[in-house]
Amino acid sequence: MSHSDEQLQSVLETLEECRKVLNESNSRESAELLSIVILDVRMKLKGIDSADLRALCDEMLRSAASEPLPPSKQTQDQPRRPLLRVVK
Repeated sequence: MSHSDEQLQSVLETLEECRKVLNESNSRESAELLSIVILDVRMKLKGIDSADLRALCDEMLRSAASEPLPPSKQTQDQPRRPLLRVVK
């Protein structure tokens, strides 16, 4: 592991602890925003770029669209929420 990867890993651990504190203090929106930052740091550590993430999201959406929902969960009143939303 390179020095910069070690630094990123340390930052990641700190961010995850901060997110935990935010969740415990009912600061859900702030914790969700921090989750995006955590995802970005993890992607850097794993060498995943935004094009790879977009391809994954597109595939997940295609798979979700091709799978029928069980009859008990189908509701016409509630639209289906996206599985993952990319925010830049």
